[in-house]
Amino acid sequence: MADVLTKEQRHKNMKNIKNRDTKIEVLLRKELWNRGYRYRKNVKSLPGTPDIVLTRYRIAIFCDGEFFHGKDWEILKPRLERGDNSEFWISKISKNREHDDAVNKKLLYEGWTVIRFWGNDIKKHLDECVRVIEETISDFIMADGSMDY
Repeated sequence: MADVLTKEQRHKNMKNIKNRDTKIEVLLRKELWNRGYRYRKNVKSLPGTPDIVLTRYRIAIFCDGEFFHGKDWEILKPRLERGDNSEFWISKISKNREHDDAVNKKLLYEGWTVIRFWGNDIKKHLDECVRVIEETISDFIMADGSMDY
């Protein structure tokens, strides 16, 4: 399958992809803020620079795009194999997935809870995503009953 864009158009599109303050991050952050949760953004001192960090509860949240983080990899990979520049994309996305796994392990080892959401889940099921976060906060509070609030 050939690319419908010229190399220059594709380069411009790829160059404009943001790695922070994406629409999905902003959407989730606004909802958390409106519900009274305070957080830090893009904490560089933590492995993987989580998109949203609830420091009080030691929760690191990542808002992952489906393509670059390889959602449904078993389906996506064969599609990429049939496309242009397949070796590049398969290698890139495989490395991203390995990096995500390594980041998750490092954070867990350091005592953090890691939550990863797919972009479309945030867009289509925002309340459900927030509920996952709230349940995780509740579990943290139950486990650490000595915390004063």
